[in-house]
Amino acid sequence: MNLAHDSRIVLTLDAGGTSLKFMAIRGHQILGDPIPIASEADDLNRCLDNIVTGFTRIAASCPAPPVAISFAFPGPADYPAGIIGDLPNLSAFRGGVALGPMLEARFGIPVFINNDGDLFVYGEAIAGFLPHVNGLLARAGSPKRYKNLFGVTLGTGFGGGIATNGELLIGDNSVSGEAWLLRNKLDPSINAEEGACIRAVRRSYAEVAGVPFDDVPEPKELFDIGMGLAAGDRAAAIHAFRRMGEVAGDAIAQALTLIDGLAVIGGGISAAAPLFMPALVDAMNGVYIKAGGERLRRLVATAFNFDDPAQREVFLKGEARTLVVPGGTRTAQYDPLQRTAVGISRLGTSQAVAIGAYVFAIRKLDAKSP
Repeated sequence: MNLAHDSRIVLTLDAGGTSLKFMAIRGHQILGDPIPIASEADDLNRCLDNIVTGFTRIAASCPAPPVAISFAFPGPADYPAGIIGDLPNLSAFRGGVALGPMLEARFGIPVFINNDGDLFVYGEAIAGFLPHVNGLLARAGSPKRYKNLFGVTLGTGFGGGIATNGELLIGDNSVSGEAWLLRNKLDPSINAEEGACIRAVRRSYAEVAGVPFDDVPEPKELFDIGMGLAAGDRAAAIHAFRRMGEVAGDAIAQALTLIDGLAVIGGGISAAAPLFMPALVDAMNGVYIKAGGERLRRLVATAFNFDDPAQREVFLKGEARTLVVPGGTRTAQYDPLQRTAVGISRLGTSQAVAIGAYVFAIRKLDAKSP
């Protein structure tokens, strides 16, 4: 379903521990400027009042009445019911808050809430990385098409989500795609997030450079150090990003073992791809060592870095061949190269989340229409 030029308007929200950013979206375009309001995370009544105020103000700025509210909100939550649980970064939400039903009663339109990692992947599946790859496959003359997408966001945490055949996989407990809880390759006693997030990169740099953690710059400056563009311990910066890439790559491989599709990466640290992507893809293409010393591929499918021109060319070409059907003269096409690709967000994380929220709402509305 192509909703890029749909005329309906949906209100959305980017919710964080310190601020709430309200937007209106029509088709795949954000209308006007976002409206930021403090979250007041330690006081439930003030936080809820600010949420209502934000949606009221953004609705008033729209050229037509909105048909739905659809946004990302941190978990734990029962997203289909619109109920938010005990949030670590919004301390006022304790014991369960029926945020969705409250907003439906206040604005008189349907309200849909999801996890930001899920909506990021959904946006990339609808209008970003997945259709981009399939379009290039078509142009290359390949019959292969992908329908499944796993995605992660590298930032304060290590978020994730799954989209399959045009649908968002939410899960029976609203916790599908929780990438942060996958096992950490470098230390199996801890979760993957502790090796694939901002604090993990800064911690690795501190250990190698021999400096206190509090003195370590943020990832943007660490990337500049690693690229030789800023003063600092370049070897430590390169090590920190490679280490993160190895953990993230193994976590992605864990997920793709079950999902069998493509992978996309977003979040603030994704801009440092030149320093972590080689290690990430190497981890996806790693091996297990069996008891007798035999090597076993980490993934059945070969992983390619889609942002590397040489690897992309091999991925798009494949190994297509024509087979003669036994007992006759008919032919069949066969491509024995089982492959996957991982690439950086085509939309940008915020845009992907907004598009994911929009399409989720519109498809839900259309599914209810007679």
